Amino acid sequence: MKYRVVFAILGTMLASLLSAAERPNIVWLLSEDNSIHYMQHYGGPNGPTPAISQLAQQGVTFNHAFSNSPVCSVARTTLMTGILGPRAGFHYHRKMVPANLPAGVKMVPVYLREAGYYCTNNNKQDYNIVTDKVWDESSRTASWRKRPDKTQPFFHMQSFGMSHESSLHFKWGQIDREALKTDPATVELPPYFPDTPLFRYTQAFYHDRMTVIDNQIGKVVEQLKQDGLFENTIIFYFGDHGGVLPRSKGYIYEAGLHVPLVIRFPEKYKHLFATAQGVREDGFVSFIDFSPTVLNLAGLDVPESMDGKPFAGEGVTPESLAARDEAFGYADRFDERYEFARSLRKGKYKYIRAYEHFYPDSLQNNYRYRMLAFSQWRELNSKGELNEAQSHFFHAKPVELLFDVEADPHEVVNLAGMAAHQSVLMDLRGRLRDKMKQINDLSLFPENQMIDLALQNGIGFGQERSAEIEDLLDVVDLALLPWEQARKKLQRALKSNNPRVRYWGVTACAAFGDKIESLLTALKPLLADSDLQVQIRTAEVLGSLHAVEPQQTIYRVLAKSDSNAVAVAAMNAIVFLRDHHGYEFKVDASMIKASDEPLVQRRLEYLNAVN
Repeated sequence: MKYRVVFAILGTMLASLLSAAERPNIVWLLSEDNSIHYMQHYGGPNGPTPAISQLAQQGVTFNHAFSNSPVCSVARTTLMTGILGPRAGFHYHRKMVPANLPAGVKMVPVYLREAGYYCTNNNKQDYNIVTDKVWDESSRTASWRKRPDKTQPFFHMQSFGMSHESSLHFKWGQIDREALKTDPATVELPPYFPDTPLFRYTQAFYHDRMTVIDNQIGKVVEQLKQDGLFENTIIFYFGDHGGVLPRSKGYIYEAGLHVPLVIRFPEKYKHLFATAQGVREDGFVSFIDFSPTVLNLAGLDVPESMDGKPFAGEGVTPESLAARDEAFGYADRFDERYEFARSLRKGKYKYIRAYEHFYPDSLQNNYRYRMLAFSQWRELNSKGELNEAQSHFFHAKPVELLFDVEADPHEVVNLAGMAAHQSVLMDLRGRLRDKMKQINDLSLFPENQMIDLALQNGIGFGQERSAEIEDLLDVVDLALLPWEQARKKLQRALKSNNPRVRYWGVTACAAFGDKIESLLTALKPLLADSDLQVQIRTAEVLGSLHAVEPQQTIYRVLAKSDSNAVAVAAMNAIVFLRDHHGYEFKVDASMIKASDEPLVQRRLEYLNAVN
């Protein structure tokens, strides 16, 4: 270990001695909240992006690039660290408490600055971790043009917000069909959307946003040319995660994870890429791979802390790039809305494990429902005017989902229960379980406990508690067994001395519906469990089966707990049980000990508005 550190230091010193002419400038240009589905460059009829397409002619288009998370703060923290969020504890959006990285582990601009790069960000950060000085400058005016030594290599990151979710928060009176560049009649709506003028207008408007973004990217490219830097600069264009129409941002489907990625590389750096210019590459890359790739392009060692692998630079071959065919995704809390899901895509198949499958995708998130299309979708569902594919969004999910995303790109036909696909299902199920155990997935600790126990060093904590995390994953995966095989194991889990075992035992029970009547004598006492999260989960599961009246349990938790995370979970349960199972709740801030938590306030705002 001692010699490895010495060699790493020597490598960094050697890299810093290289002339600027030998070391590429690197620019990241990010459009916010868009997946491949809104760009002509990826095969659609709309969303022309001539500047991006020009970059692709002089570089490579990645057909399979993925954010690991479908939301800003988690995706960007993953991107900038090369670390999987559930391994380090920064996987909740928005953070209640920032996570700490282990000593010596840094974000990619810090490694580059130490090696002599000038690093600027214009200007979005949105990190879920404790940071010190990451950039030389991060502001709305940050630019490589400010570096004191014009021969100094630079890393510049710039975000473009015209495609952000908020761009679709227009009101009915602001709709202007005459201003559209995209004809709504030509829009290809996913089969899960209702075909209404509003949905067509919203998607057409969003296609137009892509062209606005393209114009802005073209201006940055022109700046590089004016400065005589274009032929010394490697340019990445990509989306910061998927989105942003309904069922994309904030959801673990392809529309939330599958991002555009184009990398333009000059002739002098073509030896650093495994493809020729103008090529489309099918090898898979994920956000955890971006930081290692940048370090590799800069001639620096990739730290062992990073989970990803370079997809360009020294050592990457056409064969190694083509062999990459897996992408891991994670979804947890999005603002005030909880979900715990993991995905693994391998080749054309996508597997999703919904650990809290009883939460429908439509569970209220105030920010999502500012979009008129979201609200109209819910209204049409309440009127019974949706077909089967369009109504899935409003119902509990299966515990497992399996999609052939080549034949079914919008993930509508679940293959998990089909006999012909059982071998694929079992393979991907096993791969996902192995991945979660390998990274010591911290979501097996409810958020309040993760905050209390893990955030000083989530990676170290996960390593110390890896055996327990494996056990907890085995407990929640009892939901995958036939009832007769699972029943006795569930009964033991419900009586465990470990509250987390009880918590996941209750969660697994939800998969069996009315069959758990034989376990009610073990379940009902957990409404008064010593652990408040166990109480909430039991109220949710038994309440969704109408086996108990859940209100008093949740009221008691809200009155007793000073934990913000517990209060948010309890308020999530109230909205779930009220909106989707018909229970009446009367709650106000005076009943909540942690009422100052902003996410609790969001739930109160929604509940009071509806009441």
